[in-house]
Amino acid sequence: MSRRRQPEEEHENHERWLVSYADFITLLFAFFVVMYAISSLNEGKYRVLSLAIVDAFRTGSTLSVNPRPSGGANTMVEVPQTKPISKAVKSRSPLSEQARLGNLAADLNKVLNPLVKSGQVNITQTKKGVAIEVKDTALFAVGQAQLSTQSFETLRQMANVLSTVDNSVSVEGFTDNVPIRNPVFPSNWELSAARAGSVVRLFEESGISPDRLVAIGRAANQPVDSNATADGRARNRRVSITVLANTQDDERTLPAEVTSELAAPANTAPDSQNSRP
Repeated sequence: MSRRRQPEEEHENHERWLVSYADFITLLFAFFVVMYAISSLNEGKYRVLSLAIVDAFRTGSTLSVNPRPSGGANTMVEVPQTKPISKAVKSRSPLSEQARLGNLAADLNKVLNPLVKSGQVNITQTKKGVAIEVKDTALFAVGQAQLSTQSFETLRQMANVLSTVDNSVSVEGFTDNVPIRNPVFPSNWELSAARAGSVVRLFEESGISPDRLVAIGRAANQPVDSNATADGRARNRRVSITVLANTQDDERTLPAEVTSELAAPANTAPDSQNSRP
């Protein structure tokens, strides 16, 4: 009697999971390759785009970067702009400008505190800007336009504070109504203009850009007190330094009524016959 052969048991494959794992890794690799291809940028085109955008913000022109598609991503960019954006970016609201000038006035008060306490300097803030009124005795000898030695350090400290802003600075010289006539200053016009110019020249030498500065001679005009008394005349003899507020379009406005500008400050003393400023 023949024996029936038993069928061999099928061997179980324990590595079948490798097939699914390999398929998953292949798909994941393909996914990341596609994502990288979509997100990659041409560095050269990116730089051209950046420069074009900056130029458009400055000039307000329409920009077009590589208008013919070359097969890559982000090959065409067009930014229409009918008005320059630079003014909108640079302009300051009246509130922010006044706050900025308020900080400037506070800094000037710190620097000039001894003179403010002694009544030699008065600092005020208005919509026009920050005004620093300095008595002539704090800057000049009687009837002269040459800055006194003690005034140099004060004005240089003031210039350091003024250099932190870009506002225009108007320097105006004032006298009383007592006439002056000598070989150096034929009238109060020349004296007041020379005094304003001495301050402007020191500001420029201290690092303030000359295109921000203007020197004006007012003579005996626009008095702040009566010229009938000695105290009133003393108040009228002054130098007014005004940090002008920037307008909304960022244009610097200087006083229109410029009556006289400095030629050069003199170093010689006035005629003794009439040396009162």
